[in-house]
Amino acid sequence: MNIAEERIDRLHALAREAASDRDHDRAREYVRLARRVAERNRCGLPRAFRRFSCDDCDAYLRPGVNARVRTRAGGHVVVRCDCGATKRYPY
Repeated sequence: MNIAEERIDRLHALAREAASDRDHDRAREYVRLARRVAERNRCGLPRAFRRFSCDDCDAYLRPGVNARVRTRAGGHVVVRCDCGATKRYPY
């Protein structure tokens, strides 16, 4: 694991902690910083980080707090952020 991946993991933990403390602006800043580190070093974000961050507003998604999570009959999960952005992935 290189330095960039370690930093992204640390920023993910900080964003999760800030979101659980209901400090959404700080969590959003951690998400933006992690995306910038990933772009600069040409490494992808971990799956958990991609699924729990909004692509439109960079919010760290907390189900039941600022995101709605539903399962559909077609075998996929639908996550909707408060900003209205929708994300779907199979399960």
